[in-house]
Amino acid sequence: MTLLFQLLVNGLIVGALYGVVAMSFVLIYKASRIVNFAQGEFLLIGAWTCWWLLTHWQLPFWIGFPITLAFMLIFGVVLQIVVLRPMIGEPIISVIMVTIGLSIFFQAMMKWMFGVFAKPFPPIFGSPTMSVFGLEVQTVYVMSLAISLLIMAGFGWFFKYSRMGLAMRATAFDQQVAQSLGISVRQMFAMSWAISAMVSAVAGVTVGVVNGVSSALSFFGIKVFPAVILGGLDSVAGAVLGGLIVGVLENLAHYVDSQWLNWGNMYEIAPFYVLIVILMIKPYGLFGTKDIERV
Repeated sequence: MTLLFQLLVNGLIVGALYGVVAMSFVLIYKASRIVNFAQGEFLLIGAWTCWWLLTHWQLPFWIGFPITLAFMLIFGVVLQIVVLRPMIGEPIISVIMVTIGLSIFFQAMMKWMFGVFAKPFPPIFGSPTMSVFGLEVQTVYVMSLAISLLIMAGFGWFFKYSRMGLAMRATAFDQQVAQSLGISVRQMFAMSWAISAMVSAVAGVTVGVVNGVSSALSFFGIKVFPAVILGGLDSVAGAVLGGLIVGVLENLAHYVDSQWLNWGNMYEIAPFYVLIVILMIKPYGLFGTKDIERV
């Protein structure tokens, strides 16, 4: 039971991280109706950037991490303006193929710049673990949980009360109406990609501190996709809930596998079983908006 409780706590912490990345998926989809298959590479670029600042320039983490977030914010804006803005008005499938191309390009570029082997972060915390309710939890996971909760609260405030957030919600609801109200749709697109890149960098740095930075980090973006589908592609709250469910489910699958099945890979494949079941039963997700088309 102690092992099960430990895995459940880890699942909730990792699930919160999944929820943050899932919100990045949803943010881009709500603004532009694009599924960004390069989301995992945003994590990878953010992690490598922070690692490079901490190791090459010997910056302390509390300086290197904010610089990384600022860089990813600018990176997201530039990427949207240079690569994706010319695709406005093109078929959605063409834009999705562009994001897949970006994923392959960034993967290759990171391998060329930093190599193919995992590289550890320098020690950040005085103690690598801390006690939470009598359980030993990685300190960086506790930090990530606190940051994830702050990001979720920030998203809620941003979309409900800020002028920019309300403009982004209007753009997601109807682009033509938003333009008629004087909202710059192009600016909203750029802002959605910028926020998505910055938030993904938080998850990338967190996972990189625990497991080291390598190209395998980009797979995190694919693992989050079941959480997005589970919650609904256009629901921020659903993305958070889906992330928590997938995080707990992964660890429960690991517990069942280690205790009884001994298959060895349930931790990796359990979220995709959920993805298949959800698509069969509730294809719009738990909170997704149903699109009704009359033919």
